[in-house]
Amino acid sequence: MAYASRIINHSKKLRNVPNLLRHDHAVLVRCFSNGAQSSVCKSEAAERERVSKFVACYHVSSGLPRNNCSRTTMRLGIPTGGVAYSRELTCSQVQSRRGFASDAGFPPHQEIGMPSLSPTMTEGNIARWLKKEGDKVNPGEVLCEVETDKATVEMECMEEGYLAKIIKGDGSKEIKVGEIIAITVEEEEDIAKFKDYSPSTSDSGAPAAKEPAAPPPKQEPVQQPVSSPEAKSKPSSPPSEDRLFASPLARKMAEDHNVPLSSIKGTGPDGRIVKADIEDYLASRGKDVSAPTPKTKDGKLEALDYVDIPHSQIRKVTASRLLISKQTIPHYYLTVDTCVDKLLDLRSQLNSLLEASGGKRISVNDLVIKAAALALRKVPQCNSSWTDDYIRQYNNVNINVAVQTENGLYVPVIRNADKKGLSSISSEVKQLAQKAKENSLKPEDYEGGTFTVSNLGGPFGIKQFCAIINPPQSGILAVGSAEKRVIPSSGPEQFQFASFISVTLSCDHRVIDGAIGAEWLKAFKGYIENPESMLL
Repeated sequence: MAYASRIINHSKKLRNVPNLLRHDHAVLVRCFSNGAQSSVCKSEAAERERVSKFVACYHVSSGLPRNNCSRTTMRLGIPTGGVAYSRELTCSQVQSRRGFASDAGFPPHQEIGMPSLSPTMTEGNIARWLKKEGDKVNPGEVLCEVETDKATVEMECMEEGYLAKIIKGDGSKEIKVGEIIAITVEEEEDIAKFKDYSPSTSDSGAPAAKEPAAPPPKQEPVQQPVSSPEAKSKPSSPPSEDRLFASPLARKMAEDHNVPLSSIKGTGPDGRIVKADIEDYLASRGKDVSAPTPKTKDGKLEALDYVDIPHSQIRKVTASRLLISKQTIPHYYLTVDTCVDKLLDLRSQLNSLLEASGGKRISVNDLVIKAAALALRKVPQCNSSWTDDYIRQYNNVNINVAVQTENGLYVPVIRNADKKGLSSISSEVKQLAQKAKENSLKPEDYEGGTFTVSNLGGPFGIKQFCAIINPPQSGILAVGSAEKRVIPSSGPEQFQFASFISVTLSCDHRVIDGAIGAEWLKAFKGYIENPESMLL
């Protein structure tokens, strides 16, 4: 009877093996970022050992191959600002994000790491938390706003629980991707247990402290014999400098005018340097003796007055990308002047119609964007980018528009600008510019551009300038301001006035040859000087 009860008990445990395996899978699935380290405690190892024993028993009794479990493929959703990137991982490759109850007294919990919210992001800042410690969180709710290298993105919660501890508070800077920023628990009564919680760093810090302690005793005997000859050789140099004799007034004048006494030959008694020697030296160098260097009461030069402004994330990325562009892309520049009288007349007519119907006005920059998009469709070689193996030519014409804000330079994108009407382009530019100024652009608002337009003419009155290419693109158009010019008329000794703008095309010579760039500018100029053709 006892043997029968044992057999029944073991059969129940074997039937429960699939549930245990699914529980282990659930542990693997629950994570918030793809770069954070696991916080599995000692009890987790015991849990897995217990599961492995059941699995081993299950394989023996069922005859299934043992390696089937370790190669089970599963789907892992990694949250990146509301967009879940799906990637296939195996059970043997995934690190668990679940923290089990440990000897330190912490109940089961989850560590939320700084997610990678853009392809180029390596670190981020916490702009502000929208949830407080102790708040209940549900899937899809926004936990906090993360300032990435390009914009501020909302970070969403992926499962239900309670926010027990915020590790990185509002305004935290330069948090590496994967670094722990918060702790969540499943039960509300477990929140208080994480009041003094801090991520463990003992594993990484212990070996580092032991290594530097060993070398000092070995280096001391080696350095002692080397230092003694140096000390003996130094006293031999200063005697020549100490033998310079000068009157106190001469020394004061030399200090005020930064004159080295060693370069002056004294004419006083025993070769002493006197005031006349300093004046003769300054006169020979054409300096004014009566203009001493300004000094403070202590005799020191006045320090510069300055303020150190910390770099923002967008400033760091802009500086890095522009530096890479100028160092790696062979720029050349093509400039052309184009008459905009007909363009301005057409704009006035269209704005009259829009105002009558309650629409928004069209700017000259909207017309420039449209003309640039149509010219790219006509000369597709300029709508390309360089790679080491090939030149990629894009079928979509997506125009980035440079927008200057208090936080830095943003380049939101107008997608398929060649297929959109002027009213649609104008509306999108205004919306994206407002989002840029509010620092609320999302990655889809600025990624995927194939060409850039930068206009410093309209808002700032710059006549002409050369812009830096925005990699990986191969061209950028710099637009200057419109100005009235006198041009010859049809009759002799006759003239007329016309408005012109100067535009400069910056080209990547690896992709766009000079003749191709000139062809693109010719097409662009044709659309600007005959704007009716853009409406066809």
